[in-house]
Amino acid sequence: MITPEFSQFRDAVASYQSTPGRLPQELAISSGQKGLSTWYAPFEHINTSARLVICGITPGWQQADKALCAARDALRAGQSDADAVRSAKNIGSFAGVMRTNLTRMLNHIGMQGHLGLDCCGDVFGHRNDLVHYTSALRYPVFKDGKDYSGSGAMVSDPYLWDQSSQMLGEEIAALGGTLWLPLGSAAIKVFEKLVRQSTIREESVLFGMPHASGANAERIKYFLGEKSRDDLSIKVNPEIIEKGRAALLAKLGSTGMPAGAEAVPAL
Repeated sequence: MITPEFSQFRDAVASYQSTPGRLPQELAISSGQKGLSTWYAPFEHINTSARLVICGITPGWQQADKALCAARDALRAGQSDADAVRSAKNIGSFAGVMRTNLTRMLNHIGMQGHLGLDCCGDVFGHRNDLVHYTSALRYPVFKDGKDYSGSGAMVSDPYLWDQSSQMLGEEIAALGGTLWLPLGSAAIKVFEKLVRQSTIREESVLFGMPHASGANAERIKYFLGEKSRDDLSIKVNPEIIEKGRAALLAKLGSTGMPAGAEAVPAL
């Protein structure tokens, strides 16, 4: 979809030049309190054919830069605005090591069985029709100029919650009975509140997966069974990870098939 935001920032996207660690002022949307600011990057495309939605916290600079470069190059090549936004979303979402971590965790809980795939890594390639990528905060949010890593403020700060509830509400309405997978405690808290507000049904949400960021490597290894409980640092709460993993496996079942769902045949 082409949003008013894309129309507003189209010229800035078409002339975008990458500068490590920051976005140009022409892409600034708004600012809140405590050093929070929101910037534009083309992440608004909604894949209405998706069977699974993977929801992070907010795009970081790396993801925003990849999306902006993809959209810029598409526009310069004469592609339509819709194709430019679609390309940007597919290239920029969960870019980098997060895709590797997501693939391994999704395979670990049997999601490939639900999607009719041999490996969940295919959703980042030739089967990206099966997945919709999004974030609790659709557009990049930074805190004091750095990537925002999420916190309880996402459900209590009006500046952040207004963005989450409005934009996720739009996507939930557009995607019907799709399964939603929030990553990490901050995104999970957002979906817990959306469930309480009856914006989404609890049975549609897969709670319990750690965030796929490379900075979360220790929790991911424990989730995958690659690190023992005795070797964990004091920063990791194993009970939370164990409880989340058990909840995911219970909801999906041994074949990765939620109750009442139909598998998608692999192409």
